[in-house]
Amino acid sequence: MSTLQLLWFVLIGILFSGFFFLEGFDFGVGMSVQTLAHDEEEKEQIIQTIGPVWDGNEVWLLTAGGAMFASFPYWYASLFSGFYLILFIILVGLIIRGVSFEFRHRMPDGKRRRMWNWTLSIGSFIVPFFFGVLFIDLVQGMPIDVNGNVMASFTDYINVFSVVGGVALTLLCYLHGLNYITLKTEGPVRERARNYASFFYWVLYIGLVVFAALLYFKTDFFDNHFVVTLLLVVGIVVMTVVANVSVFKKKEMLAFIASGLTLILLVALLFSGLFPRVMIGSEGYYDILIKDASSSPYTLKTMTWLSLTILPFVLAYTSWSYYVFRKRIKHPAIAAAGYEG
Repeated sequence: MSTLQLLWFVLIGILFSGFFFLEGFDFGVGMSVQTLAHDEEEKEQIIQTIGPVWDGNEVWLLTAGGAMFASFPYWYASLFSGFYLILFIILVGLIIRGVSFEFRHRMPDGKRRRMWNWTLSIGSFIVPFFFGVLFIDLVQGMPIDVNGNVMASFTDYINVFSVVGGVALTLLCYLHGLNYITLKTEGPVRERARNYASFFYWVLYIGLVVFAALLYFKTDFFDNHFVVTLLLVVGIVVMTVVANVSVFKKKEMLAFIASGLTLILLVALLFSGLFPRVMIGSEGYYDILIKDASSSPYTLKTMTWLSLTILPFVLAYTSWSYYVFRKRIKHPAIAAAGYEG
């Protein structure tokens, strides 16, 4: 395995980490529209927290997919063909979620607007849930033939571990969104989001125990990378506790950063377990290794220089966008009364 192959494997992991850190709270906010808000004004307040940034956050996913296509075409081909239906469902979730932002504003109050509010929340649930299913399927192994074709049945895709993974990722995104709402809003929504987060962190603790047990019995992570896997699992638990305590102490920025780091550590756990593979074959089947799945050295070198040239501008623009839209969003009634918080 060359340095450039390792570099691009790590970079794809970083891109997915960025996607789940940034888009993760978007999904959580989207789910909160129907679970947290009590009226249409509160729903509008919640949506405004991500209005300027949600579409930019999705670019991280597009970049991760493009980087995979260019740097590991064999991985891309096996993944996208073998998980075609799951990726199609994810795409549908992204589409209905994206159009709901536009269509709900064009609808008068009533059934049609409520329909698009539900569409936003359902789309925001579908994407993290099925991404969780997909990633867990990857790490527990799939039947892969010598040509890299995935020959899976329904239970290879949908099973106890993959459903637990889907629920865990969805819950992590929901909590990340709640922490973002407390950071970006004023009024009753802010306090309600804090109360919801305080409750759901206790649910998450149970989920993490189940997830860790299944990770031990259903994957080879602890056999192949015991120290790294243990450290990352402990890190996930520690960041969850930090976020929970921060919510209790009303340290909103720390809670938001800790919940985001939990998602980053989860991606790091999955990618470290994959290494040195990009696809894991279930017992008796074939693994696809990093060294066998990558593009030519020339392609990787060219991509590296292009990325180093463009990345600083992307990061600068993203930082500037969040700085410009840094102020809290107030409930319309509070704003009308001149409340400053």
